[in-house]
Amino acid sequence: MSDELSIRDQDGVRWISIERPASKNALTIDLNKRLVDALHAAAVDNDARAIVLTGRGGSFCSGADMRDVLSKINDGMNLEDYLKVYFHGLVRAVRAIEKPVIALVDGVAAGFGCDLSLICDIRIGTERTRFGEIFVKRGLMPDGGGTFTLPRLIGLGRALDLMFTGRIVEADEAERIGLINRRFPSATAETDVQALAAQLAKGPPLVYARIKKAAYASLEGTFDQTLARECEGQLALLRSQDFAEGMAAFFEKREASFTGQ
Repeated sequence: MSDELSIRDQDGVRWISIERPASKNALTIDLNKRLVDALHAAAVDNDARAIVLTGRGGSFCSGADMRDVLSKINDGMNLEDYLKVYFHGLVRAVRAIEKPVIALVDGVAAGFGCDLSLICDIRIGTERTRFGEIFVKRGLMPDGGGTFTLPRLIGLGRALDLMFTGRIVEADEAERIGLINRRFPSATAETDVQALAAQLAKGPPLVYARIKKAAYASLEGTFDQTLARECEGQLALLRSQDFAEGMAAFFEKREASFTGQ
């Protein structure tokens, strides 16, 4: 744990929480590095079966800390490295995880913070949830994969509306157009998300990995490629110990105990 990032485990769930409430959890380069390290560690830790990414203090993440950005640039940091290594590296780290990744967006997710939430597998909101692709208001464009993820989540027309205007999407609209998968009361959101994530943590890790691989690859592939990928994955899973356990649990009318083997 640091004063800007906390990590805790509960019932197979790895919680990674940004804690810079004074800046609405804006990301400095140092904090960005810590997040990448935390995500890489969660990816290879067999005890972390599901991951929740969130922010404390009434915000998810307000994007890059522009004071930190400008300071680093003035000190000679290469702008292309800043984008590709630190911020693209963060969204790539999320996408690479072969486990369910949930974003608990209890508050604002703006700019890169919005894109960071969009790259997660599932987004849970509250009545305080607010999304904003606000780059255009700063004379910039989305740079955290938002031009890829947003149209695929809510459709091209809606995505261009949000990216062209930079307007804020409140919780009701976010739920209606599919920016969030579910919504819980802010007062109980952590408990509710923990219950959801713990349920996922009991599931079969090999299956999650195959589902994520096939689903994300389908966004750029053909139907025939998708069928081939499903066939490959299913044949591998049929040979797994978890499949044998799943079938045994079915016939014995009990809950399966999956091990990822």
